[in-house]
Amino acid sequence: MQRHALHDDERFAFPRALAGSGIRESLSESYSTSTWGKIVDALLEFVTKFAAQLQSPTLAFLLGGILIAALGSRLEIPESIYKFVVFMLLMRVGLEGGMSIREANVADMLLPAFFAVLIGCGIVLIGRFTLALLPSVRTEDGIATAGLFGAVSGSTLAAAIVVMESDGIAYEHWAPALYPFMDIPALVMAIVLASLYLKRKAGSGEKVRIWPIVKESLQGSALSALLLGIALGLVTRPEKVFEGFYDPLFRGLLSVLMLVMGMEAYARLHELKRVAHWYVVYAAIAPIVHGLLAFGLGYIAHVLVGFSPGGVVLLAVIAGSSSDISGPPTLRAGIPTANPSAYVGASTSVGTPVAIAIGIPLYIGLAQAVFGT
Repeated sequence: MQRHALHDDERFAFPRALAGSGIRESLSESYSTSTWGKIVDALLEFVTKFAAQLQSPTLAFLLGGILIAALGSRLEIPESIYKFVVFMLLMRVGLEGGMSIREANVADMLLPAFFAVLIGCGIVLIGRFTLALLPSVRTEDGIATAGLFGAVSGSTLAAAIVVMESDGIAYEHWAPALYPFMDIPALVMAIVLASLYLKRKAGSGEKVRIWPIVKESLQGSALSALLLGIALGLVTRPEKVFEGFYDPLFRGLLSVLMLVMGMEAYARLHELKRVAHWYVVYAAIAPIVHGLLAFGLGYIAHVLVGFSPGGVVLLAVIAGSSSDISGPPTLRAGIPTANPSAYVGASTSVGTPVAIAIGIPLYIGLAQAVFGT
């Protein structure tokens, strides 16, 4: 039998191919293991930081309020004191924001402010075509609920600021001034959509007037206090009164506010029994979804204009909040046929506790994982 001589290239082609294949598989396996290891480490780090945030005093007072209300305590905080506490907190936030805007480059605010407007309107539109279309949910009730969740909670914003300052997380001090850029468009959008729906349902061709809605929003107690603080911080020199009065009281007053909100949340749970259970589902999920959407847009602002990680967290917090002070009276006047038990009950009893107890730790932990802060 004749044998053919093998050239050197042919003789070693298979061993080389086998060796090359083994190296590639080994490298691929090593890369895969390394990648999964990094993902697992990142997840563990995030869970650890998230759990640590749940132990903050701010959240403890909120949970304490829920607990004593559930135990049947007769403890009550007068409404006048509650309103005063909210006024003091938002004045402090506004003064600090105004002083920071005075020293800041206004151009840096443009993209975050635009995203705030976009988020406020987007949240209402999402609610209009999800919650408002579900069975057993009246359309105007669904729109009003989306409007309240698109508007901003001053107490949730104040809670986030305290937690972030305790953790040493830096943010632009003008970031709280994004509040009205999200709050007003959301309320206006909700009232306009509800009015268009109701007029179309009734066959009326009457136009919807925008300015009265904006005026009602601006005259709300929470937004008025915040805008007053911003104006005073912007055009005056309130540093001494800020440092000597408003700032030292901030944390103590916030603890009182969290206690009241915890008791209020439990007390309003019975209101949700009168409306569709879809409101509970929406109120539990929407704050996190809205906050994560805002976090994504905030990340884009971070990449494009250098928006700080702390600023991204605050944008997510205000997006995940639902108005507890100025929103309800504005919606009650703008959409009188909507049922307050639906939108106020969903916001106060479920939405706000979720936004504070879960949302704030979640966004801070996410920021620490994404930005390495």
